Formats: sequence, C-alpha cells, structure tokens
Amino acid sequence: MYKKFNNPLIERYASEEMAYIFSPEKKFGTWRKLWIALAEAERKLGLNITEEQINELRKYQSDLNIDRAKEIERETRHDVMSHVKAYGEQCENAKGIIHLGATSCYVGDNTDILVMKEALDLIKKRLVNLMSNIRNFSQKHKDVPTLGFTHFQAAQLTTVGKRATLWNMDLLLDFQELEHILEGLMMRGVKGTTGTQASFLELFDGDHDKVKELDKMVVEKFGFSKTFPVTGQTYSRKVDTQVMKLLSGIAQSMHKITNDIRLLQHMKEIEEPFEKKQIGSSAMAYKRNPMRSERISSLAKYVISASSTPELTIATQWFERTLDDSANRRIVIPELFMAVDSILNIGTNVFDGMVVYHERIRRNVMSELPFMATENILMEAVKKGGDRQELHEIIREHSMESAKRVKELGKENDLIDRLKMDSNFDIDDQELDSLLDPSNFIGRAKEQVEEFNNDHINPLLEKYKYFLGGKVVLHV
Repeated sequence: MYKKFNNPLIERYASEEMAYIFSPEKKFGTWRKLWIALAEAERKLGLNITEEQINELRKYQSDLNIDRAKEIERETRHDVMSHVKAYGEQCENAKGIIHLGATSCYVGDNTDILVMKEALDLIKKRLVNLMSNIRNFSQKHKDVPTLGFTHFQAAQLTTVGKRATLWNMDLLLDFQELEHILEGLMMRGVKGTTGTQASFLELFDGDHDKVKELDKMVVEKFGFSKTFPVTGQTYSRKVDTQVMKLLSGIAQSMHKITNDIRLLQHMKEIEEPFEKKQIGSSAMAYKRNPMRSERISSLAKYVISASSTPELTIATQWFERTLDDSANRRIVIPELFMAVDSILNIGTNVFDGMVVYHERIRRNVMSELPFMATENILMEAVKKGGDRQELHEIIREHSMESAKRVKELGKENDLIDRLKMDSNFDIDDQELDSLLDPSNFIGRAKEQVEEFNNDHINPLLEKYKYFLGGKVVLHV
C-alpha cells in the first residue's frame, strides 16, 4: 500500500461520489450496459439475437470479472476486447453477439460522455451549494461598510456583502456555461469503425432506416435525445476541450475568490474556519493560516494549467482518429473533475463557517475614510459660506500632514481632529462626525446585494433546491 504512488486527489481531496464516477467499476459496468442496449436494439430491429441471450447478458451485467479481463489484456494488448472476452466467458450462449458490429469507441466514447454528464451533474450540485452559502454570507453582511480596493489601494467604500456578490457573479457565469454544455451534450451513438456505420449497414442488409433507428434507440436508453450527427471513429475531441474549459473557468473563479479571502485574512478582516485542534504552523504556534483557501488556490492552478491538454489533443488528431488521445484523456479528464469537485467542496466548507471581524473592518475603514470624506466636508463648509478654493487648499495641506503622520510616524490618521480645530471650517463636531458615517459612502451596495440575490441567485436556488443541504466534511 505504501510502496506505490497514491494519487492525492483520491487520498486527500476528492469526494467519494466523484471518485466513484471515474472508478473502474463504473466504467466497465457502463460498458456492459452499452453492450446490452446494443443487443436489445439490434434484436428489436430484426437481427438474429434471442431474448435468452440478452437475459444472460443482463444476468452478468454487474458481476464484473475485471481481474480476468486484466489477464486477457496482458495477452491481447486491447482493453475493450479483453472485456468482451471476459464477459463472453461468463455468457457462453451470448458471447457471439457481444459488441456486434461495434468498434471500441462504441463503449469507450459513449461511456466517456455518460460519465462526464454524471460528473457535470455533481459539479452542478456543488456549485448550487457553494453559491447558496455565498448568498447567505452576502445577505448577512450586505450593509457592513468596508474598504474597497482598486490596484490593492484603498478606494471608495463598498460592503462586505457586496464584495461577496462579485464572487457569486463569477460563479453564476460558470453555472450558466455549465447548463449550456449539459444542454448540448450528445452521445457518440452507434457509428462504426470510421463513423460511416458500414458494419451496421451490412448487418441490416443495406437498410439505412434501421441503421439510423439503431443509433437513436441506443442513446434513448441512456436518457439522451440526440447523438452526434457525424463522427470519425471517436466523437469530436472538441467536446473535451469545452468541458475542460468550463472546469478551468470554475477553477479561475475560485482562485480569485480565495486570493481575496487570503488577503482579507492577512488584514484580519475575515477568517476562514479554524478548528479547535487545528495547527497553523509546526514552528509558529500562534499562526492561523488560511490553509483551505490556499488548498483551493493550489488545486486551481493545476486545473487551469492541465486544461490545455485537450486543446493539444483536438489540434493534433489525424483524420478519423489517432490513439495519441487515449493516455492523456485517461489522466486529465478524471483528475480535473476530481480537482474541481475538491475545490467546490472546500469552498462550501469555507463559507459555511466564515468569520467576519467587524471592529477590525471599521478600524481599517476609519483609517482611510477621513481622506475620502474631504469632498463632503468641503461641500458642507461651502454651503455655510466658505470659499471653495481657499478651503480646498486648507484641506489639502492638512491631508498632506496627516498622511505624513500615518506613513512616516506610524500614527493614527488625525485629519478630522485637525479640521475640527481649524476655525476656517464652520462645522460643529456633531455635524463633522455625521459626515464620517461610513454608511454614507457605500452608494447602492446594500441595494445591489438585495437585487442581485433576488433577481439572479434566489431563482436559481429555488429551481435547484433539491440539490441543497448536507454538510461538507473534508478528508484533511
């Protein structure tokens, strides 16, 4: 057990659900379902296949002799034919009609589509739960003023909740792309060796209608209404690029979100969950590192970089098919799904227990707000009869001195105290303090949170409410 490499995606990160979707049992079990569906459709369309043969195939559908198939593959060097033979050893009467007229990609490619669809459905569930948690977080903190940043320099105020809607906006775009891909997903169907359906045309004595009906009947058994209208030996590997690009997009969104969280945790404004016995550092016992967000960022980098592999595959396929797609697809497709599954689960866990430090946020706001409030103070002073140009210069001078005090001496921002003591400003202390209420500087942030959630997130969550619920438990 400990003498061979163990994939960390399985050992540490991915859920049992996602790991099973890409398991050998799922894969080879789906192959057998496809062989049974093909035989059933061929029998209905008139081929000499008996109900007894089909019943025998059904009897051993779940009795996978994978170890025997491995033994045969060591001799044949062909994974599909090794399973045809292993299945045939169990089904003595039916072995002659297993895989009838089909090419390896009949089971291989159709299974890949079916597995990716199931994996996409699970990713959809993960996204719904994460977006729900972010929605809840944004609603709870919709009117909590915080420093907004452009270029990571303090800019106008926003709110903690409004910032969270920016995160959910990115995920909403990803979700919409996911729905688009699922809606357009097609099975390869029954197309034959180079996609011409020649073998099936031969089986049905040149009856084109029966060949077309066979294609339709098989995929309908798996809940699909359409197949690729044309293929080579494989379905177009363009599909893989579209799906992996979606996974990369989700990883990009989550990397951005967790970068923000890590920066905010550095500023001590928010903090991801930190368990009672969790250790932040082996050396520095006081540390509370944002390890969950860092893990998401780490996995996201892998997804973003590895998602280019299918692009290279489609670009370099020759004619109807070359096998240089096989090995990397066995690795990259399962791993990217498992990585994104992990990313979304960890993200859901983070937002399930995110801590907001209101006093620290207010302190950071008040360290910058005096500078931002000078325009409001100037306008109020002019209303009371002051000269705009003279007062502007006075504020500028006080601002420079206060900024020097903050930057060079490391002291508190005293701009407001300076203005209170300056006789040129006919504004009493109470008026001045009211002008410094942070809620006066957040614009429509609160309303934007409510509108975004009501118009976009809540309808989505209502539509997919059956996905909601359950607590994420991380492996490590």
